[in-house]
Amino acid sequence: MTSHKPTANSPPAMTSAGEQSVLQQLAPIVLAVFVSFMTIGIALPVLPLHVHGQLGMSTLMVGIVAGAQFAAALLTRAWAGALSDTRGSKRAVMTGFGIGIASALVYFLSLYWVDQPQLSVAVLIVGRVLLGCAESLIVTGALSWGVGLVGPQRAGKVMAWVGIAMYGAYAAGAPAGMAIYKTFGFSGIAAAGMLAPLLAMVMLLNVDAIAPGKLRRVPFYKVLGMVWLPGAGLALSSVGFGVITAFVSLLFATKQWGSPSLAFTAFGVGFIGARLLFGHLPDKIGGAKVALVCVLIEVLGQVFIWRAEAPLLAYLGAALTGFGYSLAFPGFGVEAVKRTPPQSRGAAMGAYVAFLDISLAVTGPLAGALANVAGISAVYLAGAACVGLASLVAVRLLASAPAEAS
Repeated sequence: MTSHKPTANSPPAMTSAGEQSVLQQLAPIVLAVFVSFMTIGIALPVLPLHVHGQLGMSTLMVGIVAGAQFAAALLTRAWAGALSDTRGSKRAVMTGFGIGIASALVYFLSLYWVDQPQLSVAVLIVGRVLLGCAESLIVTGALSWGVGLVGPQRAGKVMAWVGIAMYGAYAAGAPAGMAIYKTFGFSGIAAAGMLAPLLAMVMLLNVDAIAPGKLRRVPFYKVLGMVWLPGAGLALSSVGFGVITAFVSLLFATKQWGSPSLAFTAFGVGFIGARLLFGHLPDKIGGAKVALVCVLIEVLGQVFIWRAEAPLLAYLGAALTGFGYSLAFPGFGVEAVKRTPPQSRGAAMGAYVAFLDISLAVTGPLAGALANVAGISAVYLAGAACVGLASLVAVRLLASAPAEAS
């Protein structure tokens, strides 16, 4: 594969460059993100079963274990953005792979105390925290790397393709994780979680980095202020994703519907299908317009899961949630990029995705507490309400669209 050697002073990719050229530039990064995110994907349907079933913990603890990854990612976004902007996005991504390997080793360690559930869960949470740090570095670095390769005018495409890699890994990883768990138990999940980022690291060893910019960076807290409005839209729209990842396994177990893996696959198919068919729209017609339509589709998906009396309706709800959330992410993201200067793109990506971390870190425990009181299905009604609020953010963005930052 031909490698590219842009520098900090290189012009952005020419606007006449075709879609094929853009994808060729992004392909190594996208593929490596997909492989590394299999670590997260294979654990999605398994963690609730392991924590609630094997270790006997409450749904609240399931939410805490799920949310620990996203809380850690939130707390490391500023560091990930700074590392990407000052030491290079490749350095950030490769560091993330290394920490991902360490998190899988801690998963293994938690099994040593499986007969002491509280201690085992505490160690498992440490592994989840490390995985959150890894995810923060990989996503922030990959987005910054991609925008540096093809230019900020194609930021929506970068987010679309990196997102396809992430959520494609969730869709493929969920059934693979269930199969591994049934055959090898949680130790098999830990082993696969170690091998995936190791393979991704090898894949990017010979891909050239982009030199970090030399202009003075905007402080992270100021960047955070620039992107708070689209970030709020991302946070609210991410609740639908959060309640699926944390609780759909328990929903299926409670209703005795069998394996939940197809719900994750349905989400992933909807997500990837939307990006393949309509991923160009945020760059073409505006991020806020796309986000407004897509969050309403996501609301419909959450309502379907809430009202589901059979697994087929839950699958449809998961697919609609994935379809809507798919383009809400780059839709709000394009608005975030417009509000930040180019020398702080890494910080901008870190600050924007931090709102996803906030959402998922809070969603897990709060939804777990709600499930204890009102049942598992109630979390999807709450999810529909939160995602619905994101439409108000999209309307506000449409009324206050800025000129692109320079």
